[in-house]
Amino acid sequence: MLLGLALFWVGAVLCLNGIWLLGKIGDREIAVIDVFVGFVTLLVSLYLAFGPGANAATIKAAALTLLFTFTYFWVAWNRWNGADGRGLGWFCLFVAITTVPVFIETFANAHTVWDVWFGISWASWGVLWFLFFLILALGRTNLTRATGVICALQGVYTGWIPGYMLLSGTMPGGPPTT
Repeated sequence: MLLGLALFWVGAVLCLNGIWLLGKIGDREIAVIDVFVGFVTLLVSLYLAFGPGANAATIKAAALTLLFTFTYFWVAWNRWNGADGRGLGWFCLFVAITTVPVFIETFANAHTVWDVWFGISWASWGVLWFLFFLILALGRTNLTRATGVICALQGVYTGWIPGYMLLSGTMPGGPPTT
């Protein structure tokens, strides 16, 4: 259930950040959803890492979830302080590189539709983080509109829909709900 909770809100924040990149939401206003989802994913990560039943797999899941958390908090911080985002851009490169072995491992061990979807999601998130690196660290602002569209679409297929399906128990071949 925690994965469904996190993915549902990741879907919301990705959709809204995509819309923000398209110029439809103001800089100061977008920070609200980034902070909220940052706290949701932070709490999920802390529970996974330190809660009852914590083990190597849940700690790894927490570490990977914190990549999202830190990104959302940094986006919000930059919107409030007016930073140019270059530091966040370089962090996005770190995350994009990190997603490569996660995608490979997830896809190589895939046995269900859920596993395949999760591998595709990691690849998708890696592409998105790499686009943010290009825009923020390298100044490739000509990619902003395309990145906004990709971000909003990824919010739907990597977060919102699967998160809702996990929460409602309708995700075929989804992870165990215990």
